[in-house]
Amino acid sequence: MACEEILKAVFPFLEGTELATCMIVCKQWRDIAQDDYFWKCLCSKKWPSICKRSSPPTVTYYNLFQNFHKRPYRRTVLPPKLSFSDLEFYIDIWTEEKIIFSDVVPGPVLQKGVWIPPPGICDVLRFHLEGPEYKMTLPVEPRFTIPLCQTVSVSVLVGRKDTNKVACIIKKSLFDYIDRTAYRALAYDYLDFSSPMCLFVSGVRAWISLLFMDHGKEGALDVFGIEMDFCDAANSEDEVLWLLDMLEWK
Repeated sequence: MACEEILKAVFPFLEGTELATCMIVCKQWRDIAQDDYFWKCLCSKKWPSICKRSSPPTVTYYNLFQNFHKRPYRRTVLPPKLSFSDLEFYIDIWTEEKIIFSDVVPGPVLQKGVWIPPPGICDVLRFHLEGPEYKMTLPVEPRFTIPLCQTVSVSVLVGRKDTNKVACIIKKSLFDYIDRTAYRALAYDYLDFSSPMCLFVSGVRAWISLLFMDHGKEGALDVFGIEMDFCDAANSEDEVLWLLDMLEWK
């Protein structure tokens, strides 16, 4: 089989960046890779409906892909004004109306990587905690047990030492979902922002999870840790601190 025929058989299976790289190998490869049929194949994967037109909306499908293909980029975040040493978190957990956990947690304690989970947790939960997302974790000492038949709720406030102000992260939300594959009970609430730049930002949630083990206690959760994250919008320490800085402080 001739080289040209081999290239024409292979090019339709390449991704856009790979096909573009082939165009700089040599003149023969460039001439073949510029065939708009290959770029139509790529466009049909990303925008199937637009390829149903009799002619492309731009001069060629190559131009369409070049103009609208989303290039990966890493968001650059300026250093935040806050640090975890400026913060302290107030966490309260109830079963029905009985308080079962109440603590003032210094910010540095919640920083990712400070706490090492105990042995004996399930692999799914361990992989979750070791994942790339920025999660703030806290050991529960002493541990407590929650009967599944009871309603459990949580509230989380955060205080700033530099201004002596407080903001609400979670307003007594219910742990209404239990993930038994990862041994987590989850609750969330939507954040309130004060900055005018955040008026058009909605749906950013704070998540909090109770981490538990399976010790064969039917109808009860043996809680050994707490996890909090803002993975809807923040996946690094700097992003979390910027998010907290924009809360409605009072």
